[in-house]
Amino acid sequence: MQNFSFHTHTVGFDGRNTEAQMVEQARALGWSKIGFSNHFIVCPYIKETKLYEAALQRGYEKIYSSSFEEAIEKFKPHYERIDELKAKTGFPIYKGMEVDFFRDNEWREGFEKAVEILKPDYLIGSAHFVSANHTLYNTHDLKNASKEEQNLLLHKYYQNVRSAAGSGLFNFLAHVDLMKKVGLGLEKEWIDEERQTVEAIAKAGARVEINTSGFKLAYGEPYPSKRILSLLAQYNVPVIISDDAHDVGRLGDQFDKAEQMAHELGIKKFYDPFEAPAQFSLMNDREI
Repeated sequence: MQNFSFHTHTVGFDGRNTEAQMVEQARALGWSKIGFSNHFIVCPYIKETKLYEAALQRGYEKIYSSSFEEAIEKFKPHYERIDELKAKTGFPIYKGMEVDFFRDNEWREGFEKAVEILKPDYLIGSAHFVSANHTLYNTHDLKNASKEEQNLLLHKYYQNVRSAAGSGLFNFLAHVDLMKKVGLGLEKEWIDEERQTVEAIAKAGARVEINTSGFKLAYGEPYPSKRILSLLAQYNVPVIISDDAHDVGRLGDQFDKAEQMAHELGIKKFYDPFEAPAQFSLMNDREI
């Protein structure tokens, strides 16, 4: 069974435990390593999302930034703590980010500059937001939207996932059917959209996580669904298991169940960004 996680969150962002507490638990579990991937969400109009006030009440202002400069300043002390903890413990700890991808050249230019400054070890691509009609929507905003609006934004969501896969920026993609969280995209009418997305992921040579936090939803499936996992198997896309842990109790949560499901559905490639002896370029993961 996979004995590490690279999709985790800590205090100072939207997690509930410190880096030291997470590392202590990882060692107690007998893990070989751990990575921290707090949210890196930068958009100049992020505070205009419909759900922003509710997000503030939950303390999410810590993970939303209106500028790259603001996000960089949030990450600097976090990365310093990781470096200190790694030196103190000798345990393999990696500095990552869960990055909200925006299809915008100006965003990409700013992001690449931020990466040059912060020098993360790995990047996870995600899409919690969809932009349409000059409005930025959080996934949760869509719960009470009209059916027409939901369908439009779900199409745009999958376009974002495909673009993130093709960008060459990320080591792997997080929860590619996140809209399932608010009950969207479950119908069979979305199978073609899912297939297009998996084809794009495979063509780009990207990887996808199996996110066990999805098991707590009513559908009893991880992110992505069994339907998408079957497509990933068909297109031979490598996967990595993630717990999306926001506290120590979630580290490694239901990894056995996810791994068994993956094998039963025919997935053969499992991905570890740090298992190979070769070094990799952060932006395109090509051997150098």
